[in-house]
Amino acid sequence: MKKVLVIGCPGAGKSTFSRGLRAKTGLPLYYLDMLWHKPDKSHFTQEEFDCALSEILKSEEWIVDGNYIRTLEERLRRCDTVFLLNIPVNECLQGVKARVGVRREDMPWTETGSDPEFEQWIVDFPRDQMPKIRELLTKYGDGRRVVEFRSRAEADEFLKNL
Repeated sequence: MKKVLVIGCPGAGKSTFSRGLRAKTGLPLYYLDMLWHKPDKSHFTQEEFDCALSEILKSEEWIVDGNYIRTLEERLRRCDTVFLLNIPVNECLQGVKARVGVRREDMPWTETGSDPEFEQWIVDFPRDQMPKIRELLTKYGDGRRVVEFRSRAEADEFLKNL
Protein backbone atom coordinates (compact mmCIF):
# COMPACT_ATOMS: atom_id res chain seq x y z
CA MET A 1 0.00 0.00 0.00
CA LYS A 2 1.93 2.96 -1.36
CA LYS A 3 -0.50 4.81 -3.67
CA VAL A 4 -3.89 5.15 -2.05
CA LEU A 5 -7.20 6.76 -3.01
CA VAL A 6 -9.84 7.62 -0.42
CA ILE A 7 -13.18 8.34 -2.10
CA GLY A 8 -16.83 8.67 -1.10
CA CYS A 9 -19.59 11.17 -0.52
CA PRO A 10 -18.79 14.51 1.13
CA GLY A 11 -19.31 14.18 4.87
CA ALA A 12 -18.60 10.42 4.82
CA GLY A 13 -15.39 10.84 6.81
CA LYS A 14 -12.83 10.60 4.00
CA SER A 15 -10.50 13.19 5.49
CA THR A 16 -10.74 11.76 8.99
CA PHE A 17 -9.97 8.29 7.62
CA SER A 18 -7.15 9.69 5.47
CA ARG A 19 -5.52 11.36 8.46
CA GLY A 20 -5.75 8.10 10.41
CA LEU A 21 -4.23 6.21 7.50
CA ARG A 22 -1.42 8.78 7.26
CA ALA A 23 -0.73 8.36 10.98
CA LYS A 24 -0.52 4.57 10.62
CA THR A 25 1.46 4.41 7.36
CA GLY A 26 3.51 7.60 7.22
CA LEU A 27 2.37 8.13 3.61
CA PRO A 28 2.07 11.76 2.48
CA LEU A 29 -1.53 12.97 2.32
CA TYR A 30 -2.98 15.27 -0.32
CA TYR A 31 -6.49 16.71 -0.29
CA LEU A 32 -8.03 17.40 -3.70
CA ASP A 33 -10.11 20.17 -2.13
CA MET A 34 -6.86 21.99 -1.32
CA LEU A 35 -5.72 21.65 -4.94
CA TRP A 36 -9.01 23.05 -6.26
CA HIS A 37 -10.18 25.68 -3.76
CA LYS A 38 -8.54 28.98 -2.83
CA PRO A 39 -9.00 30.56 0.62
CA ASP A 40 -11.36 33.18 -0.88
CA LYS A 41 -13.69 30.34 -2.02
CA SER A 42 -12.78 30.77 -5.67
CA HIS A 43 -10.85 27.97 -7.35
CA PHE A 44 -7.78 27.28 -9.37
CA THR A 45 -8.09 26.58 -13.09
CA GLN A 46 -8.49 23.01 -14.29
CA GLU A 47 -5.02 23.28 -15.79
CA GLU A 48 -3.52 24.34 -12.45
CA PHE A 49 -5.41 21.57 -10.65
CA ASP A 50 -4.37 18.94 -13.21
CA CYS A 51 -0.73 20.04 -13.09
CA ALA A 52 -0.61 19.86 -9.27
CA LEU A 53 -2.34 16.46 -9.27
CA SER A 54 0.00 15.14 -11.96
CA GLU A 55 3.01 16.03 -9.82
CA ILE A 56 1.54 14.19 -6.84
CA LEU A 57 0.73 11.09 -8.90
CA LYS A 58 4.32 10.92 -10.18
CA SER A 59 5.50 10.38 -6.60
CA GLU A 60 6.29 6.92 -5.27
CA GLU A 61 3.94 7.22 -2.28
CA TRP A 62 0.74 9.11 -1.57
CA ILE A 63 -2.75 9.18 -0.16
CA VAL A 64 -5.12 11.25 -2.29
CA ASP A 65 -8.36 12.23 -0.55
CA GLY A 66 -11.32 13.26 -2.69
CA ASN A 67 -13.64 12.34 -5.52
CA TYR A 68 -13.38 14.83 -8.37
CA ILE A 69 -14.86 12.35 -10.84
CA ARG A 70 -13.24 14.12 -13.79
CA THR A 71 -9.80 12.89 -12.63
CA LEU A 72 -10.82 9.64 -10.92
CA GLU A 73 -9.96 7.43 -13.88
CA GLU A 74 -6.38 8.72 -14.01
CA ARG A 75 -5.96 8.29 -10.26
CA LEU A 76 -7.37 4.76 -10.41
CA ARG A 77 -4.87 3.84 -13.12
CA ARG A 78 -2.00 4.90 -10.85
CA CYS A 79 -3.11 3.68 -7.42
CA ASP A 80 -2.61 0.32 -5.75
CA THR A 81 -5.33 0.70 -3.09
CA VAL A 82 -8.78 2.30 -2.97
CA PHE A 83 -10.84 2.96 0.13
CA LEU A 84 -14.49 3.74 -0.68
CA LEU A 85 -16.50 5.19 2.16
CA ASN A 86 -20.05 4.26 1.19
CA ILE A 87 -21.75 5.81 4.21
CA PRO A 88 -25.53 6.46 4.41
CA VAL A 89 -26.58 9.90 3.16
CA ASN A 90 -28.06 10.98 6.50
CA GLU A 91 -24.72 10.33 8.22
CA CYS A 92 -22.92 12.29 5.48
CA LEU A 93 -25.28 15.24 5.99
CA GLN A 94 -24.62 15.07 9.73
CA GLY A 95 -20.89 14.95 9.03
CA VAL A 96 -21.06 18.12 6.95
CA LYS A 97 -23.11 19.92 9.60
CA ALA A 98 -20.69 18.85 12.34
CA ARG A 99 -17.76 20.54 10.60
CA VAL A 100 -19.37 24.00 10.38
CA GLY A 101 -17.16 26.40 12.32
CA VAL A 102 -14.31 23.90 12.61
CA ARG A 103 -10.89 24.71 11.10
CA ARG A 104 -9.71 21.74 9.02
CA GLU A 105 -6.48 20.94 7.21
CA ASP A 106 -8.41 19.61 4.21
CA MET A 107 -10.11 22.91 3.28
CA PRO A 108 -8.60 26.38 2.87
CA TRP A 109 -11.45 28.04 4.78
CA THR A 110 -13.72 27.37 7.73
CA GLU A 111 -17.31 26.70 6.77
CA THR A 112 -19.67 29.15 8.44
CA GLY A 113 -23.07 27.65 7.72
CA SER A 114 -25.08 25.18 5.75
CA ASP A 115 -25.23 25.25 1.97
CA PRO A 116 -28.54 23.92 0.60
CA GLU A 117 -27.07 23.33 -2.88
CA PHE A 118 -24.17 21.31 -1.43
CA GLU A 119 -26.54 19.37 0.80
CA GLN A 120 -28.66 18.50 -2.24
CA TRP A 121 -25.52 17.32 -4.05
CA ILE A 122 -24.90 14.96 -1.11
CA VAL A 123 -28.51 13.70 -1.23
CA ASP A 124 -28.09 13.06 -4.97
CA PHE A 125 -24.63 11.47 -4.62
CA PRO A 126 -25.83 7.83 -4.59
CA ARG A 127 -27.78 8.40 -7.80
CA ASP A 128 -25.48 10.82 -9.63
CA GLN A 129 -21.93 9.94 -8.55
CA MET A 130 -21.87 6.40 -7.20
CA PRO A 131 -22.74 4.67 -10.51
CA LYS A 132 -19.74 6.32 -12.22
CA ILE A 133 -17.50 5.43 -9.27
CA ARG A 134 -18.71 1.81 -9.46
CA GLU A 135 -18.16 1.73 -13.23
CA LEU A 136 -14.58 2.98 -12.84
CA LEU A 137 -13.86 0.60 -9.96
CA THR A 138 -15.06 -2.28 -12.12
CA LYS A 139 -12.90 -1.11 -15.02
CA TYR A 140 -9.74 -0.50 -12.94
CA GLY A 141 -10.26 -2.73 -9.89
CA ASP A 142 -8.13 -5.65 -11.09
CA GLY A 143 -4.71 -5.60 -9.53
CA ARG A 144 -5.78 -3.08 -6.92
CA ARG A 145 -6.98 -3.58 -3.40
CA VAL A 146 -10.48 -2.10 -3.11
CA VAL A 147 -11.93 -1.82 0.39
CA GLU A 148 -15.47 -0.53 0.90
CA PHE A 149 -16.68 0.69 4.26
CA ARG A 150 -20.42 0.97 4.89
CA SER A 151 -20.01 2.65 8.28
CA ARG A 152 -17.50 4.88 10.03
CA ALA A 153 -17.13 2.12 12.62
CA GLU A 154 -15.87 -0.25 9.90
CA ALA A 155 -13.32 2.36 8.79
CA ASP A 156 -12.22 2.95 12.39
CA GLU A 157 -11.86 -0.78 12.99
CA PHE A 158 -9.73 -1.14 9.86
CA LEU A 159 -7.37 1.59 11.06
CA LYS A 160 -7.23 0.10 14.54
CA ASN A 161 -6.13 -3.26 13.10
CA LEU A 162 -3.67 -1.83 10.57
